[in-house]
Amino acid sequence: MNMYVDKKYYQDTYKGDVIPEDKFEEKIKEASMHIDTLTYNRIVRKKFDNLTEFQQSIIREVVCKLADFEYENADILKTPLSSYAINGVSMSFGKSWNVQIQNGVAIPKDYYCLLAQTGLTCRNVRY
Repeated sequence: MNMYVDKKYYQDTYKGDVIPEDKFEEKIKEASMHIDTLTYNRIVRKKFDNLTEFQQSIIREVVCKLADFEYENADILKTPLSSYAINGVSMSFGKSWNVQIQNGVAIPKDYYCLLAQTGLTCRNVRY
């Protein structure tokens, strides 16, 4: 199982402090697996060290951002509901939400656009 970010990178370079130490490995591993899904396992096939420095830096950045996002929004992301209402207050997850579902992975649109800069997310490209 690939983890594209270690604790040192998360804390020192990314300056992350959202994920508690006891959940770090689990959340980074999950985010890395989601990146593999979003890139059609091209990173696994090509090997992370064989990617350009530009691609590696974007992948690390998106893994950190996605891990933070998934940790902070775990309750919402795990729910099977697309909307709910309580005492006149409603919330829905639809096209206007700034999160998209891509290959079964919920990811903020701006994170996905950043990841797309690597050239690894295009369905039609062989890598």
